[in-house]
Amino acid sequence: MDKYDAVIIGTGPAGMGAAFSLLEKKPGISILMIDKAPVSTGGMRNDCKMNFTYPIGFPFEYWSKEKAEHYLAMVKDFLKPDILPKSNIGVYQSRAEKLGCSLLEIQQTHLGTDGGLRLIQKLMKDLIDKGVDISLKEEMLSINNEQKFITTDLREIGYKTILVAPGRHGFHFLQQVMHQLGVAYMDNILDVGIRVETRIERYPIVKDYYDPKFYFPEKVRTFCTNSGNAHVVKEKYITERGDVWYSVNGHAYAPDAAKNNGLVNFAILKTVRFTEPLASGQEFAEHLGVMAALMGGGKPLMQRVGDFRMGKRSKTSTFNGDLYDFEPSLRDCCPSDISLAMPSKILRYIWSGMKKLDTIIPGILHPSTIMYYPEIKLYANKPEYKDDHFQVAPDVFFAGDGAGTSRGITGAWASGIRAAEGMIEALQ
Repeated sequence: MDKYDAVIIGTGPAGMGAAFSLLEKKPGISILMIDKAPVSTGGMRNDCKMNFTYPIGFPFEYWSKEKAEHYLAMVKDFLKPDILPKSNIGVYQSRAEKLGCSLLEIQQTHLGTDGGLRLIQKLMKDLIDKGVDISLKEEMLSINNEQKFITTDLREIGYKTILVAPGRHGFHFLQQVMHQLGVAYMDNILDVGIRVETRIERYPIVKDYYDPKFYFPEKVRTFCTNSGNAHVVKEKYITERGDVWYSVNGHAYAPDAAKNNGLVNFAILKTVRFTEPLASGQEFAEHLGVMAALMGGGKPLMQRVGDFRMGKRSKTSTFNGDLYDFEPSLRDCCPSDISLAMPSKILRYIWSGMKKLDTIIPGILHPSTIMYYPEIKLYANKPEYKDDHFQVAPDVFFAGDGAGTSRGITGAWASGIRAAEGMIEALQ
């Protein structure tokens, strides 16, 4: 059996943050990183947009402003980001405040999907050069914490301490690990909404502020704005029952005037917190996704704002008519009526936020604007942590979006550092 001081499940930002922190604080430590994917995964691989201002990416349950800023400084010092400039946002902030909304001023950097891949390749090489063993296309199946080993689809691996950081796509896997360890957890929060796509001239704020963070009443917010060489994409999910559904998302490549498609996309999400008797926010989210896939013939849904306002379905035959002056960047999508698929209360709050946004930035509700559905973020796992370092059982730690400790790259990296501090203590 191979044995390591530390095993890390997941090669996303939480896993990387932990690995680099362990190497810095305990030179000579033996580390193995495992990922079931054929390449390193995580938020850095898709668009690679990073925020360096609290509270973006830091759930209030686990992060005070002081603590988040302490770890953000470490993340910033390590990654050395080029912070994007912002200008002329005062007028937007003033308009937002008059409507009971807010526009947060955030330090950001954006590498794009291609730039993110280059960063990942560099970080992975640095880890290997420092002696870290990395095994891709290897999947953890179970854990025996009493005897300190895990079983993968290839072998058994011994550990002294272990970090499980599988990201959002590892949501179900993490629940299986918690069942094996006897860890109590809650699963009662989800973000659900739409992705909006329009011409960049109808959302000109992005020329001054790359990813503007608007917060509206009733826990509605904008999220993950992309512009220039920007595209809407779909992400595949499979339920435990084997049902397939797709969530939309957005990304952009590094700035390149020759490839600029003149479009912008962003999400508008509603945070929903359930109480009893609902057993699982994750299962509720999956039901929404499966329902949308059923309506769309296995595809996500899309609808022009002009059709939505008239209460009629968008149709393939008219989707790119004379009023609709751009084609969707995600074509593998079904023109439809999203009001049939989204719960009415959530849709009301989303539409209210969009109308407020159109008052702040007139033009966003042009008839040609496209609304894609569903966009669902799965980070509702809330394990019962035993200490400040996200320990769930002796020598076992969790971190990242899938574990509820973060909502984004920098928060996940910071979570990995916090977990690594606990892992160092466990190795003493």
